[in-house]
Order: sequence, then C-alpha cells, then structure tokens
Amino acid sequence: MAFVRRPRFNWQLRTRSLALRERTLIMGVLNVTPDSFSDGGAFFEPNAALEHALAMLDHGADLIDIGGESTRPGSTQPISSGEEQTRVLPVLEAILRERPQSVLSIDTYKAETARAAVTAGAEIVNDISGFQWDAEMARTCAASGCGVVLMHTRGRPPEWRTQPHLSQEEVVPLVQSGLARSLDQALAAGIDRSRIVLDPGYGFGKAYDNNYPLLAHQEELLILGQPILAGASRKSFLGRTLARTISPATNPPDFPPHARGNATLAAVTAAILAGASIVRVHDVRPAVEAARIADAILAAL
Repeated sequence: MAFVRRPRFNWQLRTRSLALRERTLIMGVLNVTPDSFSDGGAFFEPNAALEHALAMLDHGADLIDIGGESTRPGSTQPISSGEEQTRVLPVLEAILRERPQSVLSIDTYKAETARAAVTAGAEIVNDISGFQWDAEMARTCAASGCGVVLMHTRGRPPEWRTQPHLSQEEVVPLVQSGLARSLDQALAAGIDRSRIVLDPGYGFGKAYDNNYPLLAHQEELLILGQPILAGASRKSFLGRTLARTISPATNPPDFPPHARGNATLAAVTAAILAGASIVRVHDVRPAVEAARIADAILAAL
C-alpha cells in the first residue's frame, strides 16, 4: 500500500457542507446505550451523554455520531424505533441547545428514527446496514436532504461469530461490491453523490484477521468515487492482535476495549494514509493528534 492522496470533496449535509480536503475530520462516538461493546452504560443517562458530547467537541471533534442501539457481535434483541428515539432525541436536542452549530449524525438503520432525528436537527444519517435493513431508509434520506454514511455489513450481529471465514483475497472485493450496491440504491432513490460517504465497516461481519487486508487495501474502495469514513476504534480485531503478540497467555485472547487506545491510533493513522477522509473514534483528543501527523505526511506527497 502506497500513501494515497484523498479526493477533494464538498460533503453536502442537510443545512451546510463540510470540506473534505487536506484535514481529516474527526467523528466522535456517543453511545446512548446500556450495552455497547466499548462503553455501554457510561453515557446512557442524558446528562452524562451531553457532558461527554461537549467534551468531545472541546477536544476537537468535527462531528458527533449519536447511537441508541448496540450492534455489538452476538447482540440478539433489536430495540424498537420508539425506544431508540427515546434514548437519542433528548441528547441530540440538548447538544444543539448548548452548541447550535454542532454537526450531529444519527447512527441508525431505522427510517423512523432517521426521520425523527433529522427533524430534530441531525445533519447526517449513518446507516450501518448501507440501506439494506429498512426498505424505507433510502427514500427517507432522499426526502430529508441529509448527508449519509453507507457502511458495509456482512450479515447481522447474531451471525457474526459463526460466519464462514473469508480468505484474504475475498475481503476487499466483497466490501467493494456491497458498497457499490448500497451506492446504487442511494442514487436510484434520488440522493446526490455529493451527500454520500462510504464506510468499509471494520469488524461488522469481518472476522478478526479479515480486517487487516481490508485496511491494507482500503484505497481500492476509492474507485467507487466517494469519500471514505473509517471506524476501527477499539475494535475486537485490535484486541485479539495485541493479546496474541503481547500477552499470548491471555485466555480468552483479547485486550479489553479500554486497553486498545494505542492500537486504535495505529489503525486510525493507517486508515488516513490509505485514503480515509473521516475517522470515527471514541477518544477524540489523541485521534486529532494522530490525524494531524498523518495529514502532514499526505501533504508532503
């Protein structure tokens, strides 16, 4: 993999645009859930969520991505759109009261929640299914005029631990074809290319070691003509690698999510050098610092 010059792109959102150029944008993760894999319960209470969102903005986040449902591997109980909205809408509205110019994204695959969040002020819909799990989502996003993130997911969370392992050669073509399908659906629904960002979906239906060829060849996804958002923060494939190479006696072989910070920075830097214009992270300040160094390297090409 050679370092990659990222395409210049004006990402059109609901009420504004974001310039995707020399500076990597940082999307802070805000999980308003009791059971997310990394920080479930930490920000479930609305005041705690608001405080964390404001801290991430102060630390340099360009966007905040608010999610109300965990899609951790093995999760088997989807929540209703009503419950999801009960979790996320008060937090979204509170952030905008405190920081009216904040750029907020709603992390949902449900059209009803997307519609409600955009009405409440969200600029972006981040659909982990890439418009595959709700037939109304593409039309809903087209009607709202929001920005969209289309992520590649292989299967559903209950299936991820038992899916057949992919060979290294299969991973990138699979992700590329899946993202192309989602992109075609978005365009057919009337969503302009200027509103669309693509996400390879690290960890989402890709077994641990399958994520490394995807990261190593991420730049091949740029052939689809859209900017890339990369979300490898605290993912299990990082913890497995650390356990295997640093603490091989660990049983089961893993580093807990809170111990994956340095590994996350390595993955974030690699993703930027491989063409990502946006990175989605839990720990904003160190990611900002890593991104500025990666940006300086790319500026020297």
